[in-house]
Amino acid sequence: MSRLASKIEAILYLKGQPLTITKLVEYAGCDRQAAKDSLIELMADYAQREGALEIAETPDGYSLQLRETYQELVQQLVPVDLGLGALRTLAAIALRGPLTLTDLVELRGSGAYQHVQELVEMSFVRKRRKANSRSAWLQVTEKFHQYFQVEKLPQPFDARSS
Repeated sequence: MSRLASKIEAILYLKGQPLTITKLVEYAGCDRQAAKDSLIELMADYAQREGALEIAETPDGYSLQLRETYQELVQQLVPVDLGLGALRTLAAIALRGPLTLTDLVELRGSGAYQHVQELVEMSFVRKRRKANSRSAWLQVTEKFHQYFQVEKLPQPFDARSS
């Protein structure tokens, strides 16, 4: 797989929502034709793998998603009260946190505002005002660790501290 295809795969995974070609070009820093070629390469690669994931073209853009045949697992494994978008937002906070709401919205899109509100109400996420800022710090709570039976999460690499 080409380096650009891998980069686009990472972008689709991290954003967790359909992205237009225009957005993929912007995030990947490439031209439109290269993005299209890389998407075709990715789609073929995922089709050949016959795994649980696929790159799909939706009305809203291209998306890295679970194949239809595995959707019953979502119903079994994802908490009933927590939608897939909110679950992905929770995962981003757990893996990258503590992080600011601004950084989260940049990573996950504007839907993260609603997800955070829902996650705070469910006590999975704690929201603290950041000093001298309009943004807030977000981090998972003890309830998150208990509910998802997570002992310890890997700490994000911070180049400033090394």
